[in-house]
Amino acid sequence: MFPTILIVDDEVSILKSLSGLLSDDGFEVLTASNGYEALKIIDKELPDLVLLDIWMPGIDGIETLKEIKKENHYVQVVMITGHGTIETAVQATKMGAFDFIEKPLSIDKVIVTINNALNFRRLEEENRFLRTKTIEKHSISGVSEPVLKLKEQIAVSAPTDAWILVTGENGTGKELVARTIHQLSQRAEKALVEVNCAAIPDELIESELFGSEISPLSGSSLKTIGKFELANSGTIFLDEVGDMSLKTQSKILRVLQEQKFERVGGGRVINFNARVISATNKNLELEIEKGNFREDLYYRLNVIPIQVPPLRERSDDLMVLVDSFFEKCAKQYQSSKKIMTKEALQLLTNYSWPGNVRELQNLVERLAIMVLSDEINASDIPAPYNPDVPDGVDSAEAKIFSIDSLKEAKNAFEKVFIEKKLLRHEKNVTKTAETMGVDRSYLHRKLKKMK
Repeated sequence: MFPTILIVDDEVSILKSLSGLLSDDGFEVLTASNGYEALKIIDKELPDLVLLDIWMPGIDGIETLKEIKKENHYVQVVMITGHGTIETAVQATKMGAFDFIEKPLSIDKVIVTINNALNFRRLEEENRFLRTKTIEKHSISGVSEPVLKLKEQIAVSAPTDAWILVTGENGTGKELVARTIHQLSQRAEKALVEVNCAAIPDELIESELFGSEISPLSGSSLKTIGKFELANSGTIFLDEVGDMSLKTQSKILRVLQEQKFERVGGGRVINFNARVISATNKNLELEIEKGNFREDLYYRLNVIPIQVPPLRERSDDLMVLVDSFFEKCAKQYQSSKKIMTKEALQLLTNYSWPGNVRELQNLVERLAIMVLSDEINASDIPAPYNPDVPDGVDSAEAKIFSIDSLKEAKNAFEKVFIEKKLLRHEKNVTKTAETMGVDRSYLHRKLKKMK
């Protein structure tokens, strides 16, 4: 399918000559003699690119460009300008035009500019596709009322530039919420820079966040770029913000208030323009009362509060989450996707999940690796999720120990052991044999017997 080009010009000679030349080059060509006609054609045909003259009767090229970009942002527009209108053409590029070409038109210049604009359009489409796939990959799974409310809060707040404080227990998916907000924001094309506030020592926090002109440890000359500078124009995610020392809180507050900072040992002022998303598993209002968190910083960060529900409050999502994690494991280990029986799922529903979604994901991965059958039964669920299995005894181990015959137990263990090692090495028989200290031919014979 050939790209479609709309030529908009009030000079009939240009319409005819350009139409013939572009048609000969394999483009589908549409023409319009004024802005009104062009807008109607764009609405109906949605061309890939518009060649738009600046000076026309009725609405001129600049006004037409405004209307095109208002309704069809991704249509590429190249302006055609006569002598003495370069300033206007430059203004048009600032308004969203891809480029401009001058009259008298050079067909070589026209073809090169059109191809560049179409290549840029393809790149934009690829970026939009990748962004959509990223959003799908990091999407929050679930259909329960608490999750639907969470998704609604994210959808409403993400397109704004407001600062957000995400709270919730460990393992609930606060980082996932932050990433989703960024991907749905106006800053999605820019960087999302994560700062684990609990993991950076006090003596390094300033250089880590704001960069430095000298080494914070040796004092020697060493230029580094800090997290705040890397996040400029994008989003900075302050994870575990409740674990920062009061000294660090004071420094961050100053930067957030002034929107500027200097690198450690440097004198140049660097302006800061990034969206701030924070997350914590602590009750910051309680931490304020204890004197552990600055009240002014809390109100600075907590413009829009978003609470991520614990898994025990969204048990309706268990089946969706389990299925999603099994699918992920099947892709990762190149194995068949496992399913879980209703009885097994009921055991998980009855559990309180102190580790939340992260704990569930770990359990599902464990079952996907250790249980050889494609169906996970209640008897496969280990303690503490299964009250019928003694604490400290794995379900696979329980099955082996339930076998009376030593020979059969050894065979069962060997089968589980080989399967687990194969999965760990992505089913590479050579690597698995090397790890186990056996010949490749020996492992092949074992695998043949196991089938």
